[in-house]
Amino acid sequence: MEVPSDWFSTWFDSPYYHILYKNRDAHEAQRFMDNLLEHLHPKPTCKLLDLACGRGRHAIYLNQKGYDVTGIDLSEQSIAIAQQSENERLRFFVHDMRNIFRPDHFDFIFNLFTSFGYFQEDYENVVALRATTASIKPGGKLIIDFMNTQRVIDRLVLHETKEVDGITFDINRRVEMGFIIKTIQFQDKGQDYHYQERVRALRYEEFIEYFQMCQLRLAEVFGDYHLGPYDPVKSERMIFVLKK
Repeated sequence: MEVPSDWFSTWFDSPYYHILYKNRDAHEAQRFMDNLLEHLHPKPTCKLLDLACGRGRHAIYLNQKGYDVTGIDLSEQSIAIAQQSENERLRFFVHDMRNIFRPDHFDFIFNLFTSFGYFQEDYENVVALRATTASIKPGGKLIIDFMNTQRVIDRLVLHETKEVDGITFDINRRVEMGFIIKTIQFQDKGQDYHYQERVRALRYEEFIEYFQMCQLRLAEVFGDYHLGPYDPVKSERMIFVLKK
C-alpha cells in the first residue's frame, strides 16, 4: 500500500495512534520537563512554545508550572482536544512548523520526544528549523530532543505485536532510504488498517550542519532525560540546547 509523504497528518489524527501509545510514561516526561526547567531557569515572564505539541500534555504541564505557553501542531484533532485546557496563559493552534509562527516572540521553544524529521525531503527539515529559529527572540533558546539514531538502529526490534484495548497491532521496523520506518497494521471492527511512521535517521553530524545553516549556536548536548552527558554509543537521546 502506498503511504503518503505527509503520513503524519493522517496517523497523528487517527484515534488508533492514541490507543497504541496510551501507556507512554507520563511521569518520565514530567521529570524530564522538571529537569529542563531547573537547568534552563526560565523567568516567570518568559514565553514558551511547545512545537509539535500533540494533545498538549507537556504544554499543559509547563503552564501548570506558571509559564505563558503556546502549543502548535499540524493535527487538527489533537489541537481540538488540547484547546479544551486553554486559559489566558495557555493557547493552542493548528500550524505547520515549516511556516513561521510569530517572529521573534518566544524566549524558549521546546521540540520534544522525537517530533522532528518527519518530512519526505531533507530540505524541508531545514525549512522547518529556519522557521522555528525565526520565532525565537534574539538570545532565546531552542531545545530539540531526538532519539540517538545510531543506538536506535543498532537495537532495532524488527517485529513485535502489541495488544491494546482489544486491538492487536502488528508492528514492523526497518531502515530504508535514510528513514527509520515503522509499519503498523491491525484490524478493528472487521476493517483492515495500515499506517506508517517515517522518521529521518538524523545523525549528530547532520544536526550540527542544520544548526550551522540556521545560525543556531549549540550550547549543550545531553544524552538522557536526567540531562546526563551525551555519549554517541551509549546515550538514549540527543538533547540539543541551542541559542539564537
